[in-house]
Amino acid sequence: MRIAYLDCFSGMSGDMFLGALIDAGVPAEVLEKTVAALNIGAQLEISKVNRSGITATKVDVLVHGEKDLPREEFRAQSETAHDHSHDHANHPRESNAHSHSHGPASSRAGAPALQDHGRSLTEIKRIIASAAISDSAKKTAVEIFEVLGAAEAKIHNVNIDSVHFHEIGAVDAMVDIIGAAVGAEALGVDEVISSPLNVGGGTVKCAHGVFPVPTPATVELLQGAPVYSSGIQAELLTPTGAAIIRKLVTRFSAFPEMKIERSGYGAGTRDFPEHANVVRLTIGEAASSLALKTAQETISVLEANLDDLNPQVFGYVLDRLLEEGALDVFGMPVQMKKNRPGTLLTVLCKPEDAAKLTQIVFTETTTLGVRQRQDQRSTLARRWVTVATSWGEVRIKIASMNGTVTNYAPEYEDCRRIATEQHVPLKTVMQEAIQAYLLGAADKKHNHEGH
Repeated sequence: MRIAYLDCFSGMSGDMFLGALIDAGVPAEVLEKTVAALNIGAQLEISKVNRSGITATKVDVLVHGEKDLPREEFRAQSETAHDHSHDHANHPRESNAHSHSHGPASSRAGAPALQDHGRSLTEIKRIIASAAISDSAKKTAVEIFEVLGAAEAKIHNVNIDSVHFHEIGAVDAMVDIIGAAVGAEALGVDEVISSPLNVGGGTVKCAHGVFPVPTPATVELLQGAPVYSSGIQAELLTPTGAAIIRKLVTRFSAFPEMKIERSGYGAGTRDFPEHANVVRLTIGEAASSLALKTAQETISVLEANLDDLNPQVFGYVLDRLLEEGALDVFGMPVQMKKNRPGTLLTVLCKPEDAAKLTQIVFTETTTLGVRQRQDQRSTLARRWVTVATSWGEVRIKIASMNGTVTNYAPEYEDCRRIATEQHVPLKTVMQEAIQAYLLGAADKKHNHEGH
């Protein structure tokens, strides 16, 4: 199984990730053509730089031929400017996602003015949908923007559709996020793993005032992730970088056991003394023993015996638990005391969701007690691909072990929706989806062997 490992010892921003992708072997032309095809007035400037003795690839996004200025230079040129961006150490003008209720925005010297109403998430999705990239890359890019927008919407207490990505920042973020989606796909790895995240320290000046590092959006995006600060007084992990990690990274760990094929370094904007401001991306083949280790996780198992619950209510409880984050829910018939027939309700969930789901079991059923234990489970690596059928697109879930596909199945909800809308048998839709996947897999294998 091919894996990629992100060393975020100096945090990460969107452009740092693009630099690491290119340095690790993703052809620069792939990203340059992707950006050009977006037709949003952006292009990439790629260079080699030195960060505390480490040679790394620096990617700058030019918007209408202009490169973003470091925050200090920008402030010197326009003291009265009301900047919608954070004071990022790694990317000074990244992640300009805010609700549209903010006051007037300013322009930097020689650059287009930031408009009060930037691109909405709906407009960005429309641009992504028309981009000349694969469907899977489009899906990844949209999901990264959605988690970024959702974080901002929660912080500002607005609907996600009210979040706007202001002009320069919108272009910058679109290039970073869409480039990340395309580049990650071009890596051809089965899993992306990350180190714990160095978020930096100090404070940053945002549109709403001064905030400690990490900023509110970054904190929201990092829920469940291991973070720390090395003491550097600067923002190292930006919201866009956090959103990319949130979507692409499957788990966090120390450097994994692997046979290294190649590595790459992506540079941040600043050059700190005695600290290499880079993110490292290492690509390699996981050891066969690692495939079993890394597929293990701790889950909570909740159980309750029910012998006086209306069966209609039981079905509702199952649906409710799944909606609230349960990994799986099922019931088994059991014979209880006084020879009463009953049902054993079992809930599998993440440990952090156990308390919430236990409360639902108590409030929605007649049980007086819920048992809880911790179990270990092994899971196969899984990913999604989208195939085209006569009636529309269907997602295929693919499971693999040591890089070899072991299971594949069409997404039931996609097939059910098509069967209902198109008035065709469900089994027919599922069969055609499987055939489309197998044909695509065969063509991919043939092309690979041809090369």
